[in-house]
Amino acid sequence: MHRQGFIQRYAPASLRTPLAFVWNILLAYVAYWLCRLAYWAENAKVLSGLWEENSAADIVQGAWMFDTSAILYTNALYALMMLLPLHGKERAGWQRAAKWVFVVVNSLAVIINLADAVYFPYTGRRTTASVFSEFSSEGNLMSIFGVELLHHWYLVLAAVAIIWLLWKAYQRGGKTTRDSRARGRVVLYYVVQVLCLVAFIPLCIGGMRGGFSHAVRPITISNANQYVSRPADAAFVLNTPFSLIRTWGKKPFVVPDYFQDEAHMTDLYTPLYVPRDSAVVRKKNVVVLIVESFGQEYIDAGYAPFVDSLRQQSIRWQHTFCNGRKSIDAMPSILSSIPMFVEPFFLTPASMNTVGGLARELKSWGYHSTFFHGAENGSMGFQAFARATGFDDYEGRTEYEADTRFGGEADFDGMWAIWDEPFLQYMATRLGEQQEPFLASVFTATSHHPYEIPEAYRGTFPEGALPIHKCIRYTDHALQRFFEAACRQPWYNNTIFVLTADHTNQSAEPYYQTDLGLYRVPLLIFDPTGEMPCGCQPGVAQQIDIMPTVLGWLGYDRPAVAFGCDLLATPADSTWAVNYNNGIYQYVRYGRFLQFDGQSPRAVYAYETDSLLRDNLIDSDSLQQPMTEQLQSIIQQYMLRMNNNQLVIP
Repeated sequence: MHRQGFIQRYAPASLRTPLAFVWNILLAYVAYWLCRLAYWAENAKVLSGLWEENSAADIVQGAWMFDTSAILYTNALYALMMLLPLHGKERAGWQRAAKWVFVVVNSLAVIINLADAVYFPYTGRRTTASVFSEFSSEGNLMSIFGVELLHHWYLVLAAVAIIWLLWKAYQRGGKTTRDSRARGRVVLYYVVQVLCLVAFIPLCIGGMRGGFSHAVRPITISNANQYVSRPADAAFVLNTPFSLIRTWGKKPFVVPDYFQDEAHMTDLYTPLYVPRDSAVVRKKNVVVLIVESFGQEYIDAGYAPFVDSLRQQSIRWQHTFCNGRKSIDAMPSILSSIPMFVEPFFLTPASMNTVGGLARELKSWGYHSTFFHGAENGSMGFQAFARATGFDDYEGRTEYEADTRFGGEADFDGMWAIWDEPFLQYMATRLGEQQEPFLASVFTATSHHPYEIPEAYRGTFPEGALPIHKCIRYTDHALQRFFEAACRQPWYNNTIFVLTADHTNQSAEPYYQTDLGLYRVPLLIFDPTGEMPCGCQPGVAQQIDIMPTVLGWLGYDRPAVAFGCDLLATPADSTWAVNYNNGIYQYVRYGRFLQFDGQSPRAVYAYETDSLLRDNLIDSDSLQQPMTEQLQSIIQQYMLRMNNNQLVIP
């Protein structure tokens, strides 16, 4: 007979099974932490600076979040068995089955975590679901596993010890008997069980997602960068079951074989920023304004008069595009020159690569960098990405509300973030308190669903033809107020400002509803001193051009990985843009718009004269072949660098 645990002996009958469930889930946390410490011990050389270079509190917080998500996912069946409001679950047979489910599931998690400690030196990160495709054609895996078991016998012993702990420390629920004469106890039992289940459901959902706020996207592996200073250290914060779950079903980056001749491929395209021989060094401050949903259509239609006036004083290009259709596509494109192909970069295993960008490159030049976002800290994975790419500081809703000079929680829009106007004023003030030279970037939030503006402006900015139009008017006003505040500060004339949008949004005009028009966003660079060229330039520009263009203008003297080009050093007929639209690669160059499905061209349009893309020239256009080859070179080198962790120059 199974001996009674302390919960069975001392807990009230109606709470024995729920309390046993809580105890056993905590036991799973202990198992995960023991595996994590073994992971660290096995890879101590690579993770040597873990505790010195990172905050222990951040590490524990991140580990708790990722372990919670993994434990809740993997123990979902066990939770159901223990929390269903049924008397039958108290029976000995049911409880034995529940114990086996718990121990088997969490033993697998232990084995996976410890086995991954051996694989880490080869990948530098936690194993993801792509491992199954990577080794799908290997026929000698069992012999490899056998050899590794012998070499790492101590990890085998660790697994046995942890699994033994799970078995011995496990607490059973029950035993209760249904006494028909004690109706009050039966009622109390069901009330307690239902309340426990009802309380657990939202906790479970929040734990799986990594937070309870609607402003927080479900966490993925890239969020681990929020808690550590190096991508390699993120492996310690993560756990392998979570990494497998979150990447399961995600299409991995597959390297196509368009080119066997590497020299020919790199002649067509090379994803590198190369310093100009005649570069003039200008260590100016850089401010990058990423404006939510601020499509070119709204400026052309007159809903953004300030930005329209600003672009008249800036350098801009004839055709400007975003590289993705989501906010999480924009940060990699704008700040790290990485376009979105196949999947948002944030959500892929490649997000755990060492990633470069403006912040990481300029840090070596003595720049201090800050990323501003008025939403809840951690929202959208922006904080994690900012830290992974070298930003020194992140200032969000938490920092804003802690600054008593501003309106605090009263300036929260109730849904997403601090309203744009006060948050941009906060940013202007904080920049005045930073040492130069600095890099700063902000991601605004108000011009977004549910398309609300502050009460005080509802008469000032009336409804337009679309719900978003009043938000565009308000954000345009907020940007004007930001520049009014900035121009009074001593750093202003030593700064270049880059303004673009993350993506487009609601559209009223057919021109902006085409496959190409959906990507039309503003892109301008403003230099208050007028030293930079001004006016509309011929050619094509895209978000991934921002990083190399800024580095080129500053006179940055080191090469860097950048998928875009330096627009100030590239002839107009050599500029181009690329994006990915529902399985189709889209490429703009030579006045043509090419759509390519990965195997062959699908369409070619002369978009400058055929703005609604009605005349497919695929059977007659002579530019189709060179454009296809150039696009293939871009795709192949992108996939190679993603899979081989080559996003920075060693």
